[in-house]
This record gives sequence, C-alpha cells and structure tokens, in this order.
Amino acid sequence: MDSCCGPRDSGGYDEIFDARFSRAIARRYGRKGLRPAEQHIIRFLTGIGIKGASILEVGGGVGEIQLELLKRGAARAVNLELSQGYEEDAARLIEEAGFGGRIERHLGVDLAGEGDGVEPADVVVLHRVVCCYPDYERLLSAAADHARSALVFSHPPANLPARVFIRMMNGMLTAAGRSFRGYIHPPAAMLGILRNHGFEPVFRWRGPVWRIVGAVRRG
Repeated sequence: MDSCCGPRDSGGYDEIFDARFSRAIARRYGRKGLRPAEQHIIRFLTGIGIKGASILEVGGGVGEIQLELLKRGAARAVNLELSQGYEEDAARLIEEAGFGGRIERHLGVDLAGEGDGVEPADVVVLHRVVCCYPDYERLLSAAADHARSALVFSHPPANLPARVFIRMMNGMLTAAGRSFRGYIHPPAAMLGILRNHGFEPVFRWRGPVWRIVGAVRRG
C-alpha cells in the first residue's frame, strides 16, 4: 500500500517520499505504465469527458496521471505537492512528454489549509492522498470546493486486513521515530462530504488495495 501514510509535521513527508521513492515510481511508470487503480481513474475521467479540461491534482507525485490525462485531451494541469522528493523526476517526465507549458507544480501547498490561494479546476484528483491526511473532512471539502465538474479520489478498503496493515505500519513508524501515520477513514462519511458539497458519486471501483470513487457535480 505505497504512498498511503501521512505526517504529523510537514518534514515527515520528505522522510518517506524522497528521491529514491520517486525514482522507483518513475521507473515503474516508464516500464509498465499506469497501475490498475490509476487506469480506472483515467477510465472514469475520459468517460465523462476531459477534452479541454483543467486538472488539479493533490499529491500527484511524479505526475503520471496528469501526463496521461493531457495525452487524452485535457488542456492543462496543476499539481500540489508537500514532498520535494518528486520534483526532479516529475520535471524529466514533463519534458519527455513535451508538456512543459501545460503543467504547473506547486511545492508546499496544503489544499485543506491554504485552498484560498489555489485556482479551481474542472477536475480534481486525489490518488493515494486521503489516507495520508488525518482530517479527511477538511481535505475532501476543500477538494470539492475547487472542482467545477468532477472529483475522483482513492482510499484503502475499511476492512480488517487493511486495518491490521495500517496498525502494524504505524507501529513500525513509531518505533523508527518517524512522524508519518496511515489512516483509514469511513467510506460512507467521505461520500457524505461529497454529496454535501453538491457532488453525486457515479463511479466506483474495488481493488484489493485501493477503492476508487468518481463523482460529478449535480445540476
């Protein structure tokens, strides 16, 4: 369950999501493309239509989802990132894809706490992010407020194996003196937040590690 744990302080992200972690993600994407969960995110968004759309991704890492969406017709993308470890690989992938003028990356911006300075987008993406954040209500509320048309996010299943995994992982992080913690938030409550902000979930995918929820704005 990679990339699914979060810090209690801002420096904690760089301890886990460092340049070595980034290189592994970028190499895997270069060799094999998107993973199944990411493929289903793309499937949902292309299904509702992204031609000419603006994309805001929270915690997009090296930016593979953004790259694939631009290849499929999205106009531009903005990535908000709290870890600086991804930047070198992200810049290389952007250059290789020829999207240098269409992707912006902003480092150190927390959408839940600093959302007023972030421009809304047609689509907001949060993959392997909600489980990194203790206050899922603020994060999903901010994401919904910034999405004009659609929002898609992933979360771990709220089942016993996942809970045991997170508990063990958190224990090891504590023993290692790391500030990261993983979170499994209640799925029904997360869907309720989207509905309260004018969105209706219309797409769901259940994988062994990730659940995907896609929602569109009502009206």
